[in-house]
Amino acid sequence: MLDNPTRTRAAAGAVHPWTVLAVCSLSLFVVGLDATIVTVALPAIADGVHIGTQGLEWIVDAYTLALASFLITSGALADRFGRRRVFRLGLIVFGVASAACAVAPTLEVLIAARIAQGIGGSMLSPVALAIVVATITDPRQRARAIGVWAAVFGLSMAVGPTLGGALVDGFGWRSVFWIAVPVVVVALVLTMLVVPESRGQRPRRIDSAGQVLLVVVVGGVIAVLIEGPRIGWTSTAAILGHLGIGAAAGGFVWVERRVAEPLMDLRLFRRPPFTAAVAGAVVVFVALTTTLLLSTWHLQHERGMSAVAAGAITLPLAVAATVCAPLSGVLVARVGARAPLLLAGGFLTAGGLLLATAGTGTAVLLVALGLVGIGFGFANAPITNTAVSGLPADRAGVAGGITSTARQVGAAVGIAVAGGLIAAADPIGGARVGWSLVAACGLLVLILARLAPAKSS
Repeated sequence: MLDNPTRTRAAAGAVHPWTVLAVCSLSLFVVGLDATIVTVALPAIADGVHIGTQGLEWIVDAYTLALASFLITSGALADRFGRRRVFRLGLIVFGVASAACAVAPTLEVLIAARIAQGIGGSMLSPVALAIVVATITDPRQRARAIGVWAAVFGLSMAVGPTLGGALVDGFGWRSVFWIAVPVVVVALVLTMLVVPESRGQRPRRIDSAGQVLLVVVVGGVIAVLIEGPRIGWTSTAAILGHLGIGAAAGGFVWVERRVAEPLMDLRLFRRPPFTAAVAGAVVVFVALTTTLLLSTWHLQHERGMSAVAAGAITLPLAVAATVCAPLSGVLVARVGARAPLLLAGGFLTAGGLLLATAGTGTAVLLVALGLVGIGFGFANAPITNTAVSGLPADRAGVAGGITSTARQVGAAVGIAVAGGLIAAADPIGGARVGWSLVAACGLLVLILARLAPAKSS
């Protein structure tokens, strides 16, 4: 039986809303951290399990692929069966899978455990957002809360290489997976103590056909991007892959338009601000993951830095993202989403152009990473707030799932593209292409900002 909405609000009121935000943010921290902490551990993992570039890309993208594929279903399950219940299950799956990654003896076991990690993580990110939205209902307070939420998520992704470098040099590559386990245990205990249960007022059926087709589309795109440089972009396998992706995408749209309760409500994309938010989430995370992977790989392989030194060079990105994300939330609350998105696009463009034109000397790299961090910090709050604003509260899980899916698709694409550029015959020329891609992502954010609300709700 569904919770009575009045009883749910009363339960939420028993605990301070910002305490709930803090617990959700702690859980969200490990999801974002795991997406990037592995980047500086890749050379050590390659030595430990004896694999090449394609295998390393799969270690990173197996996580983001599973995360992206199941986020929307996890949001719908949370709306139906209880957000705290699904959130707790996600923490358990994520923690067990992290331990499995840490003890994995082979590449195949490690990739399987990373997929399980992604499935567990899919129960955390959109559900955390839905819990926050259900708990903090005032639009201005919600915008500030989303700014904090975005700051934690941005910090976790940005600080990953720095923390990962220290762990790899001090304790070996397996420690980057062990680090999540105690955090998950603490988050699980706090969730049981302070997070209220809530559900959507009108639960939806699970769209199994749509879920399968979404996995095929997202997995197909990532597989082609990773394996394309090895098998050849015009090979028979690649062409069959393109055709399969196209057929699955067409089938997905066909199914979603005909089922009574679709996995992804395509009618949401009739709202230009929502469409802009989803597209913005993709391009911002393409820019972030491309920047992190190219920069850490350059520092470790071309300049011979240790993992901890390479991670330390990325600190300007982490600091800038952490400082600017809550400021972005305040801006969204006061003046709307357009202004912070314009700032995000401008700084992302500047960072990419600087690296593409001025090289990757230490001083240039520090400044450019700081610029990208500022852009990333300003981007998340307006994207998330635009996506959930104007939607019924009982659809918060699904709306959060769509935007979170877009983020992870962007992250996976960025990793695959950067991996292909690293494996190219001319890595220096490939890096310039990558930095130009980051600048292009910034320009796209500037264009998409025109569709964002110019005033606060």
